Amino acid sequence: MFERLENDFPVHAPRPADAPVALEGIRVIDFSHFLAGPFATMIMGDMGADVIKVETPGRGDEFRHYPPVPPEAPAQGAPYAWGNRNKRSVALNLKSPEGVAVVKELIAQADVLCENFSTGVMERFGLDYASVKKINPKIIYCSVSAYGREGAFSDRLGFDPIAQAESGFISMNGYNDRQGVRTLSPVVDISTAMMACNAILGALISRGRTGQGQQIEIALFDNAVLMTGYAAMQHMYTGAHPQRHGNTSPDTCPSGVFMSQDKPFYINCGNDKIFHRLAGQVLERPDLASDPVYADRNGRMARRDEIFKLLEDMFVQHPWSYWQPRMRAAQIPCGEVRSVGDALRSPEAKERKLVTRIEHPTLGWIPNVRLPILYSGTPLADPQAAPAVGQHTNEVLAEVLGYDGARIAALEASGALAPAAAARRPEPAAVEAAAG
Repeated sequence: MFERLENDFPVHAPRPADAPVALEGIRVIDFSHFLAGPFATMIMGDMGADVIKVETPGRGDEFRHYPPVPPEAPAQGAPYAWGNRNKRSVALNLKSPEGVAVVKELIAQADVLCENFSTGVMERFGLDYASVKKINPKIIYCSVSAYGREGAFSDRLGFDPIAQAESGFISMNGYNDRQGVRTLSPVVDISTAMMACNAILGALISRGRTGQGQQIEIALFDNAVLMTGYAAMQHMYTGAHPQRHGNTSPDTCPSGVFMSQDKPFYINCGNDKIFHRLAGQVLERPDLASDPVYADRNGRMARRDEIFKLLEDMFVQHPWSYWQPRMRAAQIPCGEVRSVGDALRSPEAKERKLVTRIEHPTLGWIPNVRLPILYSGTPLADPQAAPAVGQHTNEVLAEVLGYDGARIAALEASGALAPAAAARRPEPAAVEAAAG
């Protein structure tokens, strides 16, 4: 189904066979679903950890069903494939005592547990931190929730756009003549995942020194407040609420989107020196740089509309192919305003080898977007496509727990896990709500 992409993206080049991975020997039991938790564990999988994703037999992680879902690979939609590579999937029924017993054996062999169920779900399974710590005192137990596991709001469910709304993040974005807008990219989920992964790595380093495991809590709301950036401190210094400025900046000028003869582009004059270079070297208007008002950032900000009109009239006279090399030579931070597809196929993305083709057991191959991490000594693991529901159940039970065929068959008979042959399209079923 991806034939149209064969000329756009190269085949993934394997890492050196003898190179170690950063998280070699680390095993992660991943109970998380949707995005914030799974992306955190995927980062660890890319770093070489053995990530075992525990899912409900049949439908699995609800995020699997976000479109588009290839008919040849049911329950393996594009969003799920983006956030779950380098994992093994084990399908266990946690509502059966036998299923929970198997999970506890896996936890006993693990270094990290990550979950983002609604508050109280892990307790009902007997898999809360206090219970798990008795099984494995050295476990790093990471909980990702909407508003924390304790306190007046611990029962609230939350997803990325809700956190964007309640943190003030939405109020900062868009244009001042209309309601604020969320980002279509789930930036709060992604940044929460990064924060969770950082916290887990820190806890693993600490455990290496002390021998002690610990519990980690990451809340979407907490992280969303952080994602408002330095606007939070600006508000507390002045009492003023951040305003929506569209594509312009409240702190610098000129910064924003301009139109060349053929393409839109963004420039960011973050200081006076950049503007002076723009005026003198790019626009060939040194008089603008020496103007007593325009020469100073505060003066330019006070005359924003005037200077934007002046620049717009000049930029539209030539195509982007004229302006871009001039700005690059003058060291002006600038960039073409691209679509996602154009960005993936851009010269910069090709130079950085951001998108490649990797093998897939049913589709032949799929495109893959790599992490922005390049290790010199421990290259990231070669990307393995996100698994089907329960794809590795028998493999993990045999390899990690030493189960033989008879014991696995008994678990299948008890309803603790689905038969290995059950790779059919799953039927819709209710799932526990996720934090993100």
